[in-house]
Amino acid sequence: MEYLYSGIAVLLAYLLGSLSFAVIVSRVMGLKDPRSYGSKNPGATNVLRSGSKKAAIATLLLDGLKGWLPVVLVRWFGADFGLSDGTVAAVAFAAFIGHLFPIFFGFRGGKGVATAAGALLGIDWLLGLLTLVTWLVVAWFFRYSSAASMAAACMAPLYYLLGNRGPWYVERSILLAIFLMAMLLVFKHRENIAKLVQGTESKLGFGRKSAK
Repeated sequence: MEYLYSGIAVLLAYLLGSLSFAVIVSRVMGLKDPRSYGSKNPGATNVLRSGSKKAAIATLLLDGLKGWLPVVLVRWFGADFGLSDGTVAAVAFAAFIGHLFPIFFGFRGGKGVATAAGALLGIDWLLGLLTLVTWLVVAWFFRYSSAASMAAACMAPLYYLLGNRGPWYVERSILLAIFLMAMLLVFKHRENIAKLVQGTESKLGFGRKSAK
């Protein structure tokens, strides 16, 4: 029965991840579809280009929540249904994949930064915190959101390894899920990588004048 419960949990995590809150929040608040302007990416950063900070913050929090919620639910209640760390890894990855390829929105999803961050916080709050701090440090010094996201993603597997008290292979399913999320997140930023190389990537402001 644990395989059935695990399959149901993974399916529900994917469906939750498939809720593209950038699109949903924009519709509710009467804004344009974020897939029709800017980077055309349904994420909080592009929603911010609509001029609504409230919509962008709501999108960021909800996208993070859909990564965090399925993981902590399995953490808290999974043992009662025979679910192990393998299911924790699977639901984290499923929610992330749902955001990247949402079944409810024609499989046109975002880059998964907030959802991945939420999943990492659900796996281990310290892991999530270190990853967020990495994003902040890189973003502050270099002022590139994309570079900060990729740096944080690449550091997450290392943080997990360093924080894992047992042998690395004990929770290898979670490590694999984190690694795959990191690689997919970098892949989704391939256009940003090209812009960084060309020097045309937009910068964050942090109180200073942003690059056009």
